[in-house]
Amino acid sequence: MTALAPFGTRLRHAMDTRGPLCVGIDPHGSLLTDWGLNDDIAGLERFTRTVVDALAGQVAVLKPQSAFFERFGSRGIAVLEKAVAEARSAGALVLMDAKRGDIGSTMGAYAATYLDPASPLFSDAVTLSPYLGFGSLRPALDAARAAGCGVFVLALTSNPEGAEVQRATAADGRSLAGLMLGHIAAENAGAEPLGSVGAVVGATLGDAGVDLAVNGPLLAPGIGAQGATPADLPGVFGASVGQVVPSVSRGVLRHGPDAGALRGAAERLADEVRAAVGGA
Repeated sequence: MTALAPFGTRLRHAMDTRGPLCVGIDPHGSLLTDWGLNDDIAGLERFTRTVVDALAGQVAVLKPQSAFFERFGSRGIAVLEKAVAEARSAGALVLMDAKRGDIGSTMGAYAATYLDPASPLFSDAVTLSPYLGFGSLRPALDAARAAGCGVFVLALTSNPEGAEVQRATAADGRSLAGLMLGHIAAENAGAEPLGSVGAVVGATLGDAGVDLAVNGPLLAPGIGAQGATPADLPGVFGASVGQVVPSVSRGVLRHGPDAGALRGAAERLADEVRAAVGGA
């Protein structure tokens, strides 16, 4: 296999050429029902194939949520494996939304699952939880760097419950989220045009209240169904808004199962993001 360029380089190119948008693939039961599909493996497969066929040639990033596939056991994982391979073949970057976090050999096994080119679930990037300590992520950080992949570390998430941990004060006086962002910035030091270690920062936060200049991508969930709009991005991310990858799921997926409607919704949102961030 040809060695991949660093994820940050590939992501910057994808955002510049395809637009700065990440679309989630979240086949939860109510959405399958809305599409007229059964909440079973056949419905899962039809839904996933439709989204990948419609969007993988257009958007910068597709983000399958692993849990919605895992709930169907091995058959669901098989659908996920096929979706990852087909999306990457069509030119989309695949961010596996798995939010893994553990220590030692277990973290190494998660890294091998998503960041080893020999794995059937090999993805361009994966989401990770750092709240067992940022150092616990080292096996995944090293595996990602070796493979030309990226990671997105949870920092300030869009769910209200996250604040009780993420806004808590660390020993040095910073919030835990600020501490994690500092670690991310250190991982990305000197990278051009963009580092490969990203942070997850919700678009619904208003003023984030922390330094978001991490020289890496900022995945911003919360656009659409959670209430944020592209126009909110400059207020949340300030001078770092040019590194933002807004993430939307239901705001696009609710337009299915018509492929043209899915593509149109994604294109409109990408245009709204471009207009909001300007030349940042």
